[in-house]
Amino acid sequence: MTAEHDTFRAMGPAEYARECVESMVRRRPTPAAPGGEVFAPRAACFVSIKKLGELRGCVGTLAPAEPDLAHEIARNAASAAFHDPRFHAVGEDELAALTYSVDVLSPSEPATAAELDPSEYGVIVTAGFRRGVLLPDLTGVDTVARQLAIALQKAGISPDEEFAIERFTVKRYHEGTDQSGGCAQ
Repeated sequence: MTAEHDTFRAMGPAEYARECVESMVRRRPTPAAPGGEVFAPRAACFVSIKKLGELRGCVGTLAPAEPDLAHEIARNAASAAFHDPRFHAVGEDELAALTYSVDVLSPSEPATAAELDPSEYGVIVTAGFRRGVLLPDLTGVDTVARQLAIALQKAGISPDEEFAIERFTVKRYHEGTDQSGGCAQ
């Protein structure tokens, strides 16, 4: 086993997201999915990219769309880097300034506002075909009212309309650690 192979085996979800984006930007093949328990299950996830601490891209899925988490990360890393409508595509000149995090979502469950805690649960609000999502434990989102207001605004749902609430938890992976990161919007 080579040292390079050992490094690859120790790669976590956020490091894998980085490898995927850097390979795509440099027009190289997407790296093979890492082995290991964390990458094997089917799971929804969000990939967040920040540049100098500011959001640079964040795209994810609420239900798994790929056969395993590794493929889900690769798909969402590409979308966050190249298809987040709030930002232009990531360029090679900015790769060194980017940091990555991956939020792996639990299945969502119906909830009431009284059952929410923005430090513990992400939220999904739905009215008809409109849906807004907000990840948990975000800077500046300290109350349920603020969490719901942001999610409703993202969905284009008036607070006066009837809407359904779902909640979910995340396992957050940041480069070099198991926890920290995430995207606000």
